[in-house]
Amino acid sequence: MIYSLRHLTTYRYARAVRFARCNLRLRPRDGEGQRVLESALHVTPTPTSRLARRDFFGLDTLTLTLDEPHREFTVEAVSRVAVERPAPPPPESGLPWEAVCAAALALPSLGPDGPAHFQFRSQRVPLEPAVTDYARASFPPGRSAYGGAVELMQRIRDDFRFDAKATTVSTPLAEAFALRAGVCQDFTHVMIAGLRGLGLPAAYVSGYLRTRPPAGRPRLRGADASHAWVALWCGPETGAGEGGWIGLDPTNACVVRDDHIVVARGRDYADVAPIDGMVASAGEQKLTVEVDVIPEDEAA
Repeated sequence: MIYSLRHLTTYRYARAVRFARCNLRLRPRDGEGQRVLESALHVTPTPTSRLARRDFFGLDTLTLTLDEPHREFTVEAVSRVAVERPAPPPPESGLPWEAVCAAALALPSLGPDGPAHFQFRSQRVPLEPAVTDYARASFPPGRSAYGGAVELMQRIRDDFRFDAKATTVSTPLAEAFALRAGVCQDFTHVMIAGLRGLGLPAAYVSGYLRTRPPAGRPRLRGADASHAWVALWCGPETGAGEGGWIGLDPTNACVVRDDHIVVARGRDYADVAPIDGMVASAGEQKLTVEVDVIPEDEAA
């Protein structure tokens, strides 16, 4: 499957911004069963300086500085990405979860995809005893890590309510868990916390999800959204996915296949936020985001 992607972010400020510095993480990632064919970034107003770098986890980051007064800031990222992932492994396949925990600790690799980075608490994913106990119900002794994670994913989908007004981007994990409500970021953080609480390596993945308009209805421009899901390390020889990682989407209770497009992978949302930074101004700001995920075999 080849996708055309468009991610338009617009900030409007009540008063002129005289200085801003921001980090953009909007280029899809090569690997993970996908290949970036084209990628471009359009920014208005023109930045004073640009600094491109690749961070520890292999994420392309562009840091921009703007020092001319402006009332509006727009970032448009456009890409073409080819996605082809293998079928997921059979249910309950792979190593027991206890063996996966031990293998992750014994693996000497400290590279960006090494499981050791994803076994412990991180900035946005504390290890909450209540969340660990919730996850433990899916992991009786000897059960495969993959089988337990699939059940946990399905339980989160059944037990939690998708409600965009229940949380914000800064809502603590414990609060979202207590509410049993939130959005994909919350569900992903909860699942990661539960897995890590048991000692299983779990990463935060950000990207996009293909959506299908109702039958007979046209696709609406900008109606898609960015998305988040979990990558679980199932062991180096499981065949589950690239490097032993397999994607699980707790918001939709599905294993990641060709409908998911990866932009970044890190320990939690703080590692992979599409845009962050600072502005020097006073007054309020308004943020709007439009996302289009369009398969190239779909009629315009």
